[in-house]
Amino acid sequence: MIEVRGLTKTYRVPVRPPGLGGALRSLWSREHREVHAVADLSFTIRPGERVGFLGPTGAGKTTTLKMLSGLLYPSSGEVSVLGHVPQAREPAFLQQITLVMGQKQQLLWDLPAAESFELNRALYGVERAEFRRTLDELVAMLHAEPLLEKPVRNLSLGERMKCELIASLVHRPQVLFLDEPTIGLDVEMQVQVRQFVAELNRQTGATVLLTSHYMQDIAALTPRLLIIDQGRLRYDGSLDDLTRRVAPERRVVVQAVVPELEALGLVAHEGRMVATVPAAEANALLQRVLAVAPLVELGVEVPPLDEVIGRVFREGRA
Repeated sequence: MIEVRGLTKTYRVPVRPPGLGGALRSLWSREHREVHAVADLSFTIRPGERVGFLGPTGAGKTTTLKMLSGLLYPSSGEVSVLGHVPQAREPAFLQQITLVMGQKQQLLWDLPAAESFELNRALYGVERAEFRRTLDELVAMLHAEPLLEKPVRNLSLGERMKCELIASLVHRPQVLFLDEPTIGLDVEMQVQVRQFVAELNRQTGATVLLTSHYMQDIAALTPRLLIIDQGRLRYDGSLDDLTRRVAPERRVVVQAVVPELEALGLVAHEGRMVATVPAAEANALLQRVLAVAPLVELGVEVPPLDEVIGRVFREGRA
């Protein structure tokens, strides 16, 4: 579905020496330095996959999505999406993809959202009967019926994001590039958007490449992760494998303070007792805890995803 080989995007950025003299010299002779937004990136995504695309701010995620959707030309490398070269911007390619950016909008600000849906129907050449079926399905999945006739300027951020998703999907794309689709939304609306994307993938088999700084989005939606840093691929694999490699320990947690458990290495903290042990030793510790305090509530916690990803960037582990 998506093939990327040696993808690179380099910008020439002007450099001006400090001071008035430097400013004057730059009028006749300007120096430049090269900034690699994306560097030698390679990966393949199969049809129907849901893939999380992670990296710190400035890592090159949005630049990559723009190259995959044909908005930017790569400096070098090869890209194929659905068998098309994105930069050619062929109508057959554009009719099968969508790019949703949480910080940008395509809805007409002063008109009801339904007018933007109709405009996209005309732009993509979708037959009216098919458009009606698709629109009804999307509206039902997002519970968006009350929003259709309201001017976009009167919608809340979460309501607007629902309508943005509908507008981006009326042509039934096979590939979804989602760049921070839940940014700025409250917790309840984030959950609704995640459920919608998962259900859409299940029903249509659409391929999803998702960037997000909300680790709940990644954990809930994307079994596979691509992690980049400074434009280079650092990890390609499952979330479970990454957790095992980067954070192999487990936290054994007892929901009570039992002084006798201190001898087993558990430490009291905020009304409960906690011990961090290698994953292979967690079951044995659980058995020892139950032997001492058989009636306590206890469990085993995996380090949260944001902590795991943080270790990748801080320690260079992946």
